[in-house]
Amino acid sequence: MFLSHDGLCSIGELAERAGLTVKTVRFYSDRGLLPEAARSAGGHRRYGPDALGRLRLLRSLRALGLPVREVRRVLDEEDAADRVLEDAVAGQLREVGSELAALRWREAGLRLVLECPPGDRADRLRLIGAVGAPPDTAALARFWRAWLPPRMPARATAAFLEAAVPQPPGDPAPAQVLAFARLYALVTQPCTGSGPCQPEAHKAPGSRGPAVLYAGLAQAYELAGAPLRQGLEPGPGEELDSFVDAYASAYGGRDTPGFRRLLAGQLADDPRIDRYWELVTEVITPPGGRPEPTPGSAHDWLFAALEAQTAEAA
Repeated sequence: MFLSHDGLCSIGELAERAGLTVKTVRFYSDRGLLPEAARSAGGHRRYGPDALGRLRLLRSLRALGLPVREVRRVLDEEDAADRVLEDAVAGQLREVGSELAALRWREAGLRLVLECPPGDRADRLRLIGAVGAPPDTAALARFWRAWLPPRMPARATAAFLEAAVPQPPGDPAPAQVLAFARLYALVTQPCTGSGPCQPEAHKAPGSRGPAVLYAGLAQAYELAGAPLRQGLEPGPGEELDSFVDAYASAYGGRDTPGFRRLLAGQLADDPRIDRYWELVTEVITPPGGRPEPTPGSAHDWLFAALEAQTAEAA
């Protein structure tokens, strides 16, 4: 309770009790966040007893980093104050998380430039300067959309992109920042060469061919994950049968020795795709960590098993 005869206080007294500057209190008043109770004969602001508690709440909310518009919502929507405050704090947490992720990427990028040989600095500056912090993966998704079969259903495309586009690590090492920057440079380069930028195996007939192909490949890649983790050499088995069956089903054919020979010839190496998966492994694997299988490493393992089998049969 204020000690003045009318139970009100001046802006200076209110600021002193709240531990704020007069300028800050005036700022909140001018924006309607701290209503004044009256004006003195000389036109000076006067505040009621509830102003001190409201001002302290304002200070606490602003100390959490909430913008003025969110503070206004918490103060004005009294009936739903808890829900509004919860939503505002959750939103601020997400924003702080994004800022921290950006700072971690900037820190790793700075270390990358600082710790590399002087002769490499110009190239690394160019690479990391082309991507944001944290980086956006939209360019990687565009790369795959151009590479995938044109009749690929939206649901199948989304499932493939989820597996093929790596999420940048939240706390990257300099080597992971460099790998992502190289990955970004790779996918933003135009496809070169006289032929189409599509593998021959994508020319599956019918509107359902691409969907059947990639649904089957996803199953084969998952099966190949086990021998990859065990470090086993590529060879025949359930994994290879599932891999071949994916192509046979998409083409409307049968899994025969002749089909396997034909498929081995069609699945030619694509240096762009091989390099893509090499860099993905570097992006998602922390220093000293054990690489996890990717669709790329699973495909290579299965392709090697197919080549070995057809060569042996020949």
